[in-house]
Amino acid sequence: MSSPSSDYNLSLYERALSAAGAAFLSAIIVNPLDVAKTRLQAQAAGVPYQNLYSTCHFETNTMLAAARCFPSCYRSLLGEPPCSPQPFQYKGTLDVFHKVIQQEGFTRLWRGTGASLALAVPTVGIYMPCYDIFRNYMEESTNKNAPSMTPYVPLVAGSVARSLACVTCYPVELARTRMQAFKDGQQGTKLPGVLKTLVGVVYADTSTKKLHSSFSNFRFLWTGLGAQLSRDVPFSAVCWATLEPVRRGLLRMSDNESSLASILGANFSAGFVAGSLAGATTCPLDVAKTRRQIEKDRVRALTMTTRQTLVEIWRDGGIKGLFTGVSPRVARAGPSVGIVVSFYEVVKYALYNRRHQPCEN
Repeated sequence: MSSPSSDYNLSLYERALSAAGAAFLSAIIVNPLDVAKTRLQAQAAGVPYQNLYSTCHFETNTMLAAARCFPSCYRSLLGEPPCSPQPFQYKGTLDVFHKVIQQEGFTRLWRGTGASLALAVPTVGIYMPCYDIFRNYMEESTNKNAPSMTPYVPLVAGSVARSLACVTCYPVELARTRMQAFKDGQQGTKLPGVLKTLVGVVYADTSTKKLHSSFSNFRFLWTGLGAQLSRDVPFSAVCWATLEPVRRGLLRMSDNESSLASILGANFSAGFVAGSLAGATTCPLDVAKTRRQIEKDRVRALTMTTRQTLVEIWRDGGIKGLFTGVSPRVARAGPSVGIVVSFYEVVKYALYNRRHQPCEN
């Protein structure tokens, strides 16, 4: 094997299968960090989270539960004034974990995992093979015609592949963000899944006459797509521009570049570094994406731009607002990229060796 990202002459199906397996593993492992990041960003955008054990819930204009009181709220039964909603603040990643487990149950940390899997498997299944194909084609072309441009190939190939995957699978990304951002008011109740969440986006009641057409309402499935592309394209550009040289350098330092241990170690390490760096640098764009996806005003949702959203975030919270949730985002992005890239390359390596093993006997 001559390079850390060898093509192995695998079919598109085999590449997609490798990528889907990598996405499945990554989505399950890092989902709690994704929930923490989304809750922190949604809170900064004004979504009220309330203590379920010391308060009553009353209907708000967010996707929270309708009016209901819980067994722990007996003040009105004793002739005292009924309790009222008392919002509290998530103070950080660990605080989100603690309060979600305490109030909603341990399994709620994997809220949206179904959507994550429904999103990650096809997205990465498109993204990684397309990146391989685009990179190989561009490297071959630039090596012949413009060698000075070859170092920029990973940046361009990653951006194009990510754009294609993002546009194709965006409605599921929208459902996942909404499922993670909002919580149900009562433990033990069944929360809406991906399909029901998307149906709610399309057919939500509205008093605005401009939105009377059911067909036009399907546009809401791509609410915030611009913000998603504004985040994912720079993320991919930074990620691959960092990952490829780091991966090649680590493999050159190893005793045996073609060994399974070298491939696994180099790809995970390079992916971890690249993912962490890309996650930190694109955090403001991720905050803007989350804010646009949880917007409840349907007219505003169609007219908002990423630039306007970033200005609002800066006006409301300054630099701290722009980097809300940066800790769980970096903690998620590093391992996630490391897992996806290393698993993808290891499975490609295994498939290649399995195919060629009979020829060696």
